[in-house]
Amino acid sequence: MEQQMLRPSVGVSVIVCRDRQVLIGLRKSGRSPVWQFPGGHLEMNETPENCAQRETMEETGLVITNVRAVTFTNDINIEVGHHCVTLVIIADCLEGEPTTPEPDKSENWHWVAWEELPRPLFLPIRNLLQQGYHPFPQS
Repeated sequence: MEQQMLRPSVGVSVIVCRDRQVLIGLRKSGRSPVWQFPGGHLEMNETPENCAQRETMEETGLVITNVRAVTFTNDINIEVGHHCVTLVIIADCLEGEPTTPEPDKSENWHWVAWEELPRPLFLPIRNLLQQGYHPFPQS
């Protein structure tokens, strides 16, 4: 019997921006609820940008534009035996309000200032903050 080699998965996290605020929602899957940006796992033959657009539409009903990669996080959760390299994408959303098409996975999508992100945060966002990342130029 051939042994399967364990490898990290590839995730995409989307910082959706409007009026110097970002979209965040409550992630219901997992051991306890945490706040997250829209996102999910990259599918075979899918670009990170297409994944960002697809996941944002599936999770919030919003169409995003100006989609671009900004950084990545290396997210290791030893407690649950999970390792994911998360590609961080930033995008704009100029109109529409978020809905909850997947209420079993997430809820309570709303716009917040970067400095007012609710807690607890999903591991990729915690790692992003540890990197000192900020989506808006400081004035």
